[in-house]
Amino acid sequence: MSELLSDDEITSRMKKVPEWELEDAVITRSIEFDEFMEGIDFVDGVAEIAEEAQHHPDIDIRWCTINLKLTTHDQGGLTEADFELAQRIDNLLD
Repeated sequence: MSELLSDDEITSRMKKVPEWELEDAVITRSIEFDEFMEGIDFVDGVAEIAEEAQHHPDIDIRWCTINLKLTTHDQGGLTEADFELAQRIDNLLD
């Protein structure tokens, strides 16, 4: 099980996921797609890697905008697992 990261560790890891924003003990990212189905296809990809990692983001679908939130709920904050999944999600968009 991943351990909570310190504030300094979080600051360091945020530099590796510049598209994500830090909100308390959560990192968030919003992605806007041109078409609704593009967003749904992206969510399908996120679901696959999340299932593989056994670490699942909160996903909110608003028309063509996908909002993601990552935190480690059972630890009550951010762990390495959150940043690893954020990087993998970013790779889907490359």
